[in-house]
Formats: sequence, structure tokens, C-alpha cells
Amino acid sequence: MIKDKMNEECGVFGVYARNKIDTFSLMQFGLIALQHRGQEACGISFLTNRKIYSFKKEGLVIEAFALVENPPLYQGNAAIGHTRYSTAGGQSKRNIQPLYTTNDIGEVFISLAHNGNLVNSKILREELESEGIGFVSNNSDSEVMLRIIQKYFKEGIETAVQKVFEQVRGAYSCVLLTQDNLIAFRDPNGIRPLSLGVMPDETYVVSSETCGLDAVGAKFIREIEPGEMIVIDSNGIHSFDIQKNKKKAICSFEYIYFSRPDSMLEGDSIYKFRELSGKKLWEQSKIVADVVIGVPDSGVPAAIGYSNASGIPFRPILLKNKYLGRSFISPSQEMRERTVMLKLNPIVSEIKGKRVIIMDDSIVRGTTSKRLVNIFKNAGAKEIHFVSASPPIIAPCFLGVDTPEKEHLIAAKYSQEEIKCYLGVDSLTFLSMDNLKDLLNEEGYCYGCFTEKYPVNRNEKLETNVNVNA
Repeated sequence: MIKDKMNEECGVFGVYARNKIDTFSLMQFGLIALQHRGQEACGISFLTNRKIYSFKKEGLVIEAFALVENPPLYQGNAAIGHTRYSTAGGQSKRNIQPLYTTNDIGEVFISLAHNGNLVNSKILREELESEGIGFVSNNSDSEVMLRIIQKYFKEGIETAVQKVFEQVRGAYSCVLLTQDNLIAFRDPNGIRPLSLGVMPDETYVVSSETCGLDAVGAKFIREIEPGEMIVIDSNGIHSFDIQKNKKKAICSFEYIYFSRPDSMLEGDSIYKFRELSGKKLWEQSKIVADVVIGVPDSGVPAAIGYSNASGIPFRPILLKNKYLGRSFISPSQEMRERTVMLKLNPIVSEIKGKRVIIMDDSIVRGTTSKRLVNIFKNAGAKEIHFVSASPPIIAPCFLGVDTPEKEHLIAAKYSQEEIKCYLGVDSLTFLSMDNLKDLLNEEGYCYGCFTEKYPVNRNEKLETNVNVNA
């Protein structure tokens, strides 16, 4: 079995109101909306009467909430939550977020939820441990940030978060709960998304994606900027431009796969982006076929775009079992491969004897794609043309995308023609880098998976240019 390199790809959510609200329901709705970002575990911390309570469970959000024995306990005026996909610390229960720390009298006074992946967490952890700061989790990079904030907390939350920006390298979009406020901050490159919204009763909401805002009826205000920290308390919202020296580098894979199609990012519709990528693919490779099929769910908008541009009918004849998780973020390769046959089932009568275009969001290892092709061969397709709505993935990501080591990436080892032969298809098309950059206007995005050029260098010495201004 091929083991993946475990990098975090999670979801964070937070709410804050001046008065007591139904935090239990709001967190449930928000985290369910972000369930696609992590399905292994979830956790929530609530603030009520200046006391923070937490619970964390393995499994889906709806299952975890059903196990809560005393829901009224989790009603307050603020809360943060997390949907988990394993980071560098692995699948230990101790790594389930939010992570929290207690004061001298045993009260929780900081709770943190993090989406992203740090590249220098091991060194920082060793330094903190040498100073006598204890750790609870199993090599969690998120806890490194928590302990830095804990260390400097008495100097003020602004200073504590500033120290995170000074010391850590990598991707981090975070929500932080204290006994007085809700804090949200985003790394200087803005690699992972983070949005701010407000509900009619002036309850403020922070979410990894705008679909989380929609789930609780919050109006989108704006995205939290790279290098920015916001503090929400009884006096409203306060913005701090923590790091001046910053260059936006949003993960392009958020557009291709991770984000839900009903989310917005940088003012752009994820659905529209995927639909336009299908149009670009038609311009690249004008395949003659009878039907276009999108692999549910993320391949469907691109298939519709391809159909609209080409005039080839789009047909939803590959059915998805909605009770199974996404194969790309299943915990193991073995599970990914087994779930393909359970997850997708073709309508054979609509495929037999047809020239079929299969549109998928990407090709990673190639094993899932090959199994998918075999499904169509067994259904009697006359021709099979495989189209990927992303460029070839040639490099692993260390900034928060679940991609395996380079040796297990099929496009890193083989040419397009060799991949075509391996899949056993009549043609193979990848979205070109030029077209991807054209769709995203090129500047301000990370294309590391496709180019091996990243906004953060793991071997680069940290240089900071920090400034805290309210």
C-alpha cells in the first residue's frame, strides 16, 4: 500500500456575538458546510461566561454533535471549530483540534484551530521544549503556534500573534478563542482561504470558505488579508496589519478541487472558474465525441463548460453514492482504491457504444483514474477520452495540500503519452499552465504542485518585517 505524506487540508470556523447566542447550532451548521475539507475528526470550543469548554470527536460533524451529552452547556457568545484532515502529527486523537491550553487554576484561556501546514515546526518545537514549555499533541505543527501564543500572551494578544508571524514559516489560516475575544489571522502569503461575515444580529462569523457563511445566514464582508489579524470583541472588529512584507500566493488547487463550487474566493465564483476551465479545455483539444461526463462532484462544472463550448451533450450518467466520502482525502491509498467502485456507478445504457469524454478535476497517482476508465470500458464505451481540469501534478506540496511523495505522482514519472497508455484511453488532455494562469490572472497564486516553485522555501532563513497597527 502506498502511504501518503500527511499534510493538512482542513476547515476552520468561528462565531462571536456580544450576547449569548445558539453557538451549538451555528457551529454545527458551519462545520457541516466545511465537512468536505476534512472528514477524519472535528472539534469545537465554546465561550460562555468567560469560560471555554471543548469537545473533540473522530468522525463526521453530524456524528460528533449527536454524541454531545449536554448541548445547553455549549451555548455562549463565541465559539471556534475545526474539521480535520491529518497534518504532520498523524491521526492521534491528541491532534484533534481545536487545541487549547490552561492557566494556573486549570481554566482554558486559549483555544486554537488551524488550517495549513508549517515547515519549521520541528525546530520551533525543540526550542520551546528546551525552555520548559510542554506539548500535548503528537508532533502537531498547530500546537507550536498555540505554545508561542501562550508564551507571549501576557504581553497582549497582538504581540503574541506577532511572534507567530515572526517565527513560523508556512501556511496558516487560524481562528483563536480567548476568554475575552475571537481572533482570526492569515499567513503573509494567504495560502489558505479565510473569510469574514456578519449575521443580522451583529454576530460575526469567520470561515475557511464563504459556503460556511451561507450555511448560517451570514453576509460576506470581506476576506481576511494575508498578513492580517482581526480581533472581535464587545467593542466590534479591530484590524491589525501584522506583516507588511507579504506577497499573496493563494493555493490554485482551492479553485480546482478543494473549495466547494458554491464558495467565492477573491471575488470569483469557484463554480464559474471550473466551468470556464472546461471552455478552455475545449479550445485546447477539440475532441469529437457523443457525450461529456463529469466525475462528481468537482469535475461536473468543467464538463458543463466543455459541453457548452463544444455542443457535445453533457449527461449526468455517472452516479455518485452521496453517503461515501471523497476518495482523494480518504486516510489511506487502499481505502481510496476500494471506495471508487462503491462511490461511482455508470448508467450503462447511456454509455454503451458511445464516444465518451470523462472530465475529472485532476490526476494524482493515476490509480483512481485507471479504475474509473475501467468502469467505462466495462460499460461498453466505444471510445474513452480523459480530460483533466488541472495541469499535470509533478510535485508534492508541503504547505497544506494532500499530495503524496513525488515518486508516487504519475505525472512526475511519466510523459503524457505514457500516462495515456497506462490509463488505456483514446486520448488524454491536461489543462495547460498558460490557460490556468489566464483563468486566475496569473499573479497572486501558488502553482507549486505544477511547477515545483513555492512561495515559501523550507531552507530559507526567516526574514521579517512586522508592524502592529490598529
